[in-house]
Amino acid sequence: MRFTTETHPGVSSAVPEATKGFVFNHSMLRVKDPTVALDFYTRIMGMLLLRKLDFPEMKFSLYFLHRASDDAVPQDAGERTAYTFGQRGILELTHNWGTESDPDFKYHDGNAQPQGFGHICFSVPDLDAAVAWFDENKVTYVKRPDQGKMKDVAFIKDPDGYWIEIVEPARLKALGL
Repeated sequence: MRFTTETHPGVSSAVPEATKGFVFNHSMLRVKDPTVALDFYTRIMGMLLLRKLDFPEMKFSLYFLHRASDDAVPQDAGERTAYTFGQRGILELTHNWGTESDPDFKYHDGNAQPQGFGHICFSVPDLDAAVAWFDENKVTYVKRPDQGKMKDVAFIKDPDGYWIEIVEPARLKALGL
């Protein structure tokens, strides 16, 4: 029998016909300095910058990042924009112009009080190798895989202080059981 969904209060087991074809495309994080954030997400996390969109009248820029894949990404800017908005797992970084020049400016990471947003997550093929890579690049940890009650899960911080969960799927088979 094919899996459809876990059953819990509030969960609808029927997928409404009107939602067929919906794709979760992206999540957005606001960043203070796009140069610093782009270095982290491209060099440390291995993402590709698919598209940058500037909105001078509103004084902000959007950067759309995606994990490297074998897909042929279109060269044409318009086609690449359409491609970007059709993908899964895009990270949108929003830069409000001028924040990079204010030494006291900082975004709320969602984990300090009052709590709200929590984290994004990357799954990796080898957690130990990922931790070694993060150590080599002096990435800040919230929690290492051997710390705390939940083992085999790491949390690191990006340059704006947002938490990133790092997991190796094969190590999580007994999680929550």
